[in-house]
Amino acid sequence: MKKNLRENPKKFSTVITKNTFYFYNPTFQDTYEGYIHSLNDTLFVLKNKALLFSLLLFFTYFNGINQTPFEFKILPTSATIWSDTVNHIGTNMDYILQDRKGYYWFASNGDGVYLYDGKTLIHITEKNGLLSNYVWSIDEDINGILWFSTRDGVCSFNGSHFSNFSDIIKNAPKGKIQFSKGGLFFGHLNGICYYNGFSFFNFAIHPVNYKLSTSDMARSYSIYSSFIDDAGNAWFGTQSEGVGRFDGKNIVFFTDKHLAGPAVRTIFQDKKGIMWFGNNGGGLFRFDGKTLTNITEEKGLGNPEFLKGHFNNKLGSLARVWTMNDDQQGNLWIGTIDAGIWKFDGKNLTNYTTKDGLAGNAIWKIFKDHKGELWIITNGDAICKFNGKTFYKYSFH
Repeated sequence: MKKNLRENPKKFSTVITKNTFYFYNPTFQDTYEGYIHSLNDTLFVLKNKALLFSLLLFFTYFNGINQTPFEFKILPTSATIWSDTVNHIGTNMDYILQDRKGYYWFASNGDGVYLYDGKTLIHITEKNGLLSNYVWSIDEDINGILWFSTRDGVCSFNGSHFSNFSDIIKNAPKGKIQFSKGGLFFGHLNGICYYNGFSFFNFAIHPVNYKLSTSDMARSYSIYSSFIDDAGNAWFGTQSEGVGRFDGKNIVFFTDKHLAGPAVRTIFQDKKGIMWFGNNGGGLFRFDGKTLTNITEEKGLGNPEFLKGHFNNKLGSLARVWTMNDDQQGNLWIGTIDAGIWKFDGKNLTNYTTKDGLAGNAIWKIFKDHKGELWIITNGDAICKFNGKTFYKYSFH
């Protein structure tokens, strides 16, 4: 029989570890279940000498039969804990995430992050505890904790404060890895760290005899993108070695047809299980499990001069692919850094640029929210959406 925790709280003793609460029932005679609906509903205040921490906890199912500690997961609190409200985003925007509560997070490579609840836009920077204002990506783990990959390392946010995990990630042990949906990857100079929501494990995808350059920042096996497919394989887009598929034991690299050379900026799996890769020069690639196809070359939309080292932008090309996503109809949307957005229905490609309402032709991110709507970062300083026919610049006020 399930009981509410509040009905008999004295049966539980408390163990506190870093950012985690464990409640233990010494009698193991009852199963307890509890929920917190708001910060005012239940607030645990811990006093440790001069330190005072207020944490919002989410009560999940406790199974007394297992006779193991019960982990209470910390979820993000209300966005109103900050007072730095603004009416527009900054510059150098490069990433979007919608968390499980529906809040939107926008990352900037220089201006910190912005949190948007649909009404209020809040600016969060180093002064609020963010590790660095130069943020490259934001991810949410299976526990609802947010992770920010920055120029200066990786930090997490549990809804009340930020924690620096850079050293833990860098020094994590090596071990047997089994990838699963919701797992996170963090790249660093010594390799890649995988986090499954509970533990960190380090591993490398480069050959055993590979030597890191000490004279410059050239790291041919550095990861620019990652993806866990439906079968549990991890895919990594590298700086210049193409795409690696890793099952936890063996890795196979795909390098043909100009996939190797330019940095692989984006990896995506569509609803049919097809893998898609996009790199900065070779263009758009399709892999059906057997054959690797360069769609850009097949459609005659390349930029040969760019591949030769002449760093030119070319409207009408599909060579410098930066980001991908799909819509509710199964169309693939491909963002380029110099030629706007392309929509691919499997047969036909349609190009959209500033003439179709985009705020810029440099597409940094295409993100699909919980409703299936697409959000597009253009030129690093504007957010656009698509109404089915044209694009329009999104206003936060």
